[in-house]
Amino acid sequence: MANHKSALKRIRSNEKKRVLNRYQHKTTRNAVKALRLSIDKADASSKLSAVISMIDKLAKKNIIHDNKASNLKSKLTRHVAKL
Repeated sequence: MANHKSALKRIRSNEKKRVLNRYQHKTTRNAVKALRLSIDKADASSKLSAVISMIDKLAKKNIIHDNKASNLKSKLTRHVAKL
């Protein structure tokens, strides 16, 4: 167990950040899944910009790697273009 006041605070703040990161990551994964399942091109095009923004935010906060973000955006853009 932590012996210092600062270590106890670090444990609390790390837990808060972990919960927030998990929420944001899960929300983005659900949005990506919804985009992949959409069959209407107009609907998918409108969702695409929001999903790309969510992916960029995850990459900026280092929740996902920059290359993974690029790969996801590329695949989603090709998927929407194919519809």
